[in-house]
Amino acid sequence: MRRALDALYDGAAWLAALCMIGLLAMVLLAIASRQLGWQVPGTDAYAGYLMAGAGFLALAHTLKKGEHIRVTLLLSALQGRARRALELWALAAATLLALLWAYYACRLAWQSHAFADISTGNDATPLWIPQLGMAVGSAVFAIAFVDEFVLELLGRRVTPADDGEMLHNE
Repeated sequence: MRRALDALYDGAAWLAALCMIGLLAMVLLAIASRQLGWQVPGTDAYAGYLMAGAGFLALAHTLKKGEHIRVTLLLSALQGRARRALELWALAAATLLALLWAYYACRLAWQSHAFADISTGNDATPLWIPQLGMAVGSAVFAIAFVDEFVLELLGRRVTPADDGEMLHNE
């Protein structure tokens, strides 16, 4: 099961990377077409769709690598059972919020498909297509939070060690 979950998170990260490459292509195409005096309609919209897709699809991988920003001021002051209780509470709240977020993101994409909703730009893209990146990324993010919560409950959660790296970033 661990390998399947890690493959899911890595797959979403690879899709995010492909979105970033597509974003670069859209920006370069827009720049080149403006310099050459012709315009490719929709490049700005597609760049925005790809940027959103990249951001959402990378969420789970970033969480599992311990790269999300965490405010640990209170957590670092606690020890033992109190620390574990606060960690479980925080993970439970985050899991609930991630599940709600994923539900509504998937619902939005489904409703856009059901109502044949299209963008108002000159590209007239069916909105469910770019919303898929948000829906899939949110769903994988929710799965990652459930994974983290279960690992914490079982006592197998590995948190990144504080090696003072954040001091180097300031």
